[in-house]
Amino acid sequence: MDLTVADASALRRALGRFATGVTIVTCRAADGAPVGLTANSFSALSLKPPLVLWSLRAASPSVAPFQQAAGFAVNVLAQSQLALSRRFASVVPDRFAAGDWSSGLHELPVLAGCAAVFECRRVSHQEAGDHVLFIGEVLRMTEHPVAPLVFQGGHYRGLGDPL
Repeated sequence: MDLTVADASALRRALGRFATGVTIVTCRAADGAPVGLTANSFSALSLKPPLVLWSLRAASPSVAPFQQAAGFAVNVLAQSQLALSRRFASVVPDRFAAGDWSSGLHELPVLAGCAAVFECRRVSHQEAGDHVLFIGEVLRMTEHPVAPLVFQGGHYRGLGDPL
């Protein structure tokens, strides 16, 4: 079933009611250049084995580097990293010029100060509708007790007090 423009807009609004974390997913291109983008389509998939998944619009110019890379890192952003989220969602030429980046496993770009980082071996990727799903096995992770950045209803948000 093809959605009309109005239906697609309504679907986007309804999906936006679901609050998500905000990540910068990174890899290395075949030439060694760092590749990264903002994504909120990140999810846990399995504990045994430890698997995570995220998705990327199939028309994105970043699809090919992620499909060719042996792994990727999911940097779960802290509230203090809102500007980096916006930077990596834009078309600025050198996204990695801002932020405190280091090389993790397999030279994956890892961002300091995140709520969590998952360094992964890419297990698979597959097309699904207008996106490509990437599944990775978590090889190393770190976490820090900082407030995560949240996205909901088309806006960045912080967490409130626990219920």
